Amino acid sequence: MSAANSKFISFHSDVSQISRPEKFTFPFYYEPHELALIAMKQLQEYLENQSDLNHNFGLNEEQEGLVIGKMFGVLVVENKAGEVGFLAAFSGKLADSNDHAYFVPPVFDLLDSQGFFRKEEVLINDVTVAISELEKNENYHKAKSDLKEAELTYSTQLQKHKKEIKQGKEDRKQIREKANSELKAEELENLLEELRKQSIKEQYFLKDFNDLNKTKIEALRTELAVFDKQLEDLKEKRKSMSNALQKDIFDSYYFLNSRKEKRSLQSIFQNTIDHKPPAGAGECAAPKLLEFAFEHDFKPLCLGEFWWGASPKSEIRVHKQVYPACRGKCEPILGHMLEGIETDENPMLQNPAENKELEIVFEDDYLIVVNKPAEFLSVPGKNIEDSVYTRMKIKYPDATGPLIVHRLDMSTSGILVLAKDKKVHFHLQKQFIKRNVQKRYVALLDGIVTEDNGTIDLPLRVDLDDRPRQLVCYEHGKRAVTKWEVVERRTNQTLIYFYPITGRTHQLRVHAAHVLGLNAPIIGDDLYGKRESRLHLHAQFLQFTHPITKEAIKIKVDADF
Repeated sequence: MSAANSKFISFHSDVSQISRPEKFTFPFYYEPHELALIAMKQLQEYLENQSDLNHNFGLNEEQEGLVIGKMFGVLVVENKAGEVGFLAAFSGKLADSNDHAYFVPPVFDLLDSQGFFRKEEVLINDVTVAISELEKNENYHKAKSDLKEAELTYSTQLQKHKKEIKQGKEDRKQIREKANSELKAEELENLLEELRKQSIKEQYFLKDFNDLNKTKIEALRTELAVFDKQLEDLKEKRKSMSNALQKDIFDSYYFLNSRKEKRSLQSIFQNTIDHKPPAGAGECAAPKLLEFAFEHDFKPLCLGEFWWGASPKSEIRVHKQVYPACRGKCEPILGHMLEGIETDENPMLQNPAENKELEIVFEDDYLIVVNKPAEFLSVPGKNIEDSVYTRMKIKYPDATGPLIVHRLDMSTSGILVLAKDKKVHFHLQKQFIKRNVQKRYVALLDGIVTEDNGTIDLPLRVDLDDRPRQLVCYEHGKRAVTKWEVVERRTNQTLIYFYPITGRTHQLRVHAAHVLGLNAPIIGDDLYGKRESRLHLHAQFLQFTHPITKEAIKIKVDADF
């Protein structure tokens, strides 16, 4: 059996009556086609029953080893005979290997023992061993210890001698003052000469002491510098070898498209912000699947990717749930690989606010409060101009303020405050910054929250490989705090109030979905949960002080869910 045929997986069920997709999947935001859903289910059945993979996905408490969940993908394809089947792949490596019979191989196998990466890696490891041995060298440690001891001894004795010299100077001063009134001229002159000799003697002693110790310390530094230079040279050699190897990988790591056109990983990322590929680029499931399909003349029909296993502590990943391809690592690669293939429309280029109206719930001469619909931008986006800001700018052309005082996520509905002039804007924004504004959100969660109330404190930062998704990160994240209370429990759903203390991006969405938060995503959350008709999160209540009248303004708008 050829390599291509060995990776072509036939459907267990008859799919001949299922219509093939007219366009290929837009990989960064999609609902899987029926064929992709069937293929993913078949792959999941294999994973549940297989005994080939010695990998701990975190699904069996009795299994030993580091728990690592994985993204898996299927690519439904048509072979040369017109038969429909699918290819399967995983992201990264699996069970410490890239080579598994059921799955397509990597585009570039870093684990190939005969490949240049492994050979160069051995040479780099030899340098690393040399660095480690030098860092443990007894003579190196003795040179550092001798220098440290000499510097400490010199510093201690120098302070002691300076103190003695200072005291001697003070003693001579007192002797001179007493002698001026008690001794005759000749005796006084002899005494002053003796005191001058003592002073000169102390100065020469201090100079000799400094010269001797500095010479000794300089010799020790020179001895240590020999070791440090060797260590620096070895580290620079390792760095140079690593950079050269990385460049060779990037230049040798080619990706095909449907027209059999090749582009290296380096050239694909040369026009990105960092001008170089991020770690792990090209090792995700989608590029592996497309590369194998193009190489072996399979026609791609549709794509689907899902998570298998326990969720990482930083991300929110749900077992068996479908996820889009990541943007940071995959978007530039798939941009090349999908050239010449018609894909579904990018929904992020479509205006979600079209035919939606902004309801004004409060207005006076100084400010406006609107009820923003879900899927409506607060301010213009990268690709879409229509927003609360642009609508209000048209409606109030004479407004002098920046208008927008605070923001809501595009998918979140609810109360949004705007200012008509700069002074009002300044005072309102100051209240938000100082957290003098009372805010309450209402959300419907997918799951039962057993406790009645509490506080979530999970620091957040952006996922650099998959913006705008957020990660829980205790090292680099910004503190994010949310108070909450249960309003009502329904059938496998919980209606809840959120009181955000901080205002981080996607704070309520992550705090709801994360296993260390409420472990129950907001219904309709297409980033951290499952997609529905809308995100069931609504800014329901807001109280602030009117900048002009100083009255307490309380606004409440109930959600439509």
